[in-house]
Amino acid sequence: MSLSLPDFLFSFPPLPPCPVNAQTLCVRGRELIRIKFPGNAKIARMDFDIGMVNYDYNMILSAFYIGYIVFELPAIACCKAIGPGWFLPITSFLFGACSIATAFVTTVPQATAVRFLLGVFEAGMLPGSAYYLSRWYRRAELTFRISLYIVTAPLAGAFGGLLAGAILGLPRIGSVTSWRMIFLIEGIVTMGLALIALATLPNGPHTARWLTEEEKTLAVSRIQSERGTTASPLVDKMSRQRFLRGVANPVTLSTAVVFLFDAITVQALAFFLPTIVKTIYPTETVVRQQLYTAPPYLVGVVLTVGLSWLSWRIDRRQVFIILSAPLVMIGYAMFLGSTNPRVRYAATFLASSSFTLGALTNAQVSANVVSDTARSAAIGVNSLFAHLGGLVGTWAFLQWDAPHYPIGNGLNLATSTTLLLISSATLVWMKRDNKQRDARAVNPGGVEGEGQALTLTAEEAQDLDWKHPAFRWKP
Repeated sequence: MSLSLPDFLFSFPPLPPCPVNAQTLCVRGRELIRIKFPGNAKIARMDFDIGMVNYDYNMILSAFYIGYIVFELPAIACCKAIGPGWFLPITSFLFGACSIATAFVTTVPQATAVRFLLGVFEAGMLPGSAYYLSRWYRRAELTFRISLYIVTAPLAGAFGGLLAGAILGLPRIGSVTSWRMIFLIEGIVTMGLALIALATLPNGPHTARWLTEEEKTLAVSRIQSERGTTASPLVDKMSRQRFLRGVANPVTLSTAVVFLFDAITVQALAFFLPTIVKTIYPTETVVRQQLYTAPPYLVGVVLTVGLSWLSWRIDRRQVFIILSAPLVMIGYAMFLGSTNPRVRYAATFLASSSFTLGALTNAQVSANVVSDTARSAAIGVNSLFAHLGGLVGTWAFLQWDAPHYPIGNGLNLATSTTLLLISSATLVWMKRDNKQRDARAVNPGGVEGEGQALTLTAEEAQDLDWKHPAFRWKP
C-alpha cells in the first residue's frame, strides 16, 4: 500500500447522477479515499468536468495499482543499484510532476494515463523508504522508525480534507481554478521538497556529511553486528542470487500475503468511513462531517506508533501482527451484524488497527534476511503484495452493494480472519524451524552443520543469506 503524497490525492467514489447541489453532493460521499476533498460544488464537480460515469472511478484507481504492481520490483532494484539518496528524490520529483499534470486533465483517458504514470513513479517510494531506514537502524529499532513514516497515511485521512479546503479557499492560480488547484499546489510542494532532498539526502550513514568519521564507523558497525560480522559490508554489490534470496524467503512471502489481506481492509475502511459518517450526521456541514472522520484515523495513528514502540522495546514483531487481526475481525463483524450507524461508527475505531501492519510487516521482512540486497528485495515483495491487495480493495465496495455493503464487509471479515491464521501459523513455523537448526548445530552433518568448519568465503556466506546454517528466524 503506497503512502506518499500524490497517492493521497486522486481517489473519489463513483456515484449515480444526482442534483448539482453542494450539500447533496458532499453528503453522498464524494470524498477522496486517502486525502479527502471537501464536498462543495466546485470539487464535487471534478467527475463531471472530466466526464466520469459508471465505473470510471474504479478503472482510474486500478490504473494506479497496475502501474505500481508492474514496476514495484524493478523500482526497488533501481533504488538498490543507484542508492536511495538519489532514487527517492528523483522518483518523488517525477510523481510530483504527475500530480501537476493531473491539474490539467480534461478526459477520463487522460486521467487514467496520468494515474498509471503516478503508480510507475511512486512504485519505489514506500519500499525504498523502508529499505533506506534499514541502513540506519537495527532490527529492533526499525519498526518504530518505519511507523513514523507509515502514520502519514491515517494523518492524511484525518486532516487532508481541511488542507484541501484551505487550498480551495484560494480564488485561482493563474488560469487554474477549483479542484485543479489542489493537484497543482501539492505537486509543486512535492517537487520542491524532492529538490531539497536531492541536495541533502545521503545514501546511508557511511556517506552522511553531518557525521564525524567516528560516528560513521559506529553507525555502520551497529548495523553490521546484526548481519553476522562487522566484516560484512553495510552496502553490498547488487547480486541476482541475493536478490532472489530476499524474494523467495519463506517469512517474506508469508508476511507479504498478510500485508495483502491487510491492504484490502485499509482500502475498504478509507472508502466506507465517509459513508458511515454521513449516515450518522446527514444534516451537518461538510467541515463537521470531515471532522467526524478524523477520530478513527487518529486512533489508527496511536495504535501504529504505540504497537511499534512496544515492538521496538521487546524486539518482537510477529506477535503484534497477530494481535492486530482480532480487533479488525470484531470491527467488521459489527459492520455485518448491525445497521445502526453509531455501532458502525464505533466499529471503524476497531478496524483502524489495520494501519499498524504497514510498519510491522516491513520491519519483519527486513529483520529476517541478512544482506542489504536481500533486504531491498524482501521489502519490495512485501509492498508489491500490499498493492495487489489495494487493487482488490478498489473493487470490493461497489455502488450496487450500498448502503450497507454486506459483500465488501464480509470480504474484509474473511481477509482479517485469514490474516490471523497465516500470521499465527508463521510464528509456529519460525520457532519450529529454529529448533531444527539448533539441533543440526549440536549434531552437525553435511554442509549445514554449524559445528563443522565450513570453507566458505565471506561473499559465499552472504549469498546463502537465510539458508546459512548460523541464521535464525527473528519473530
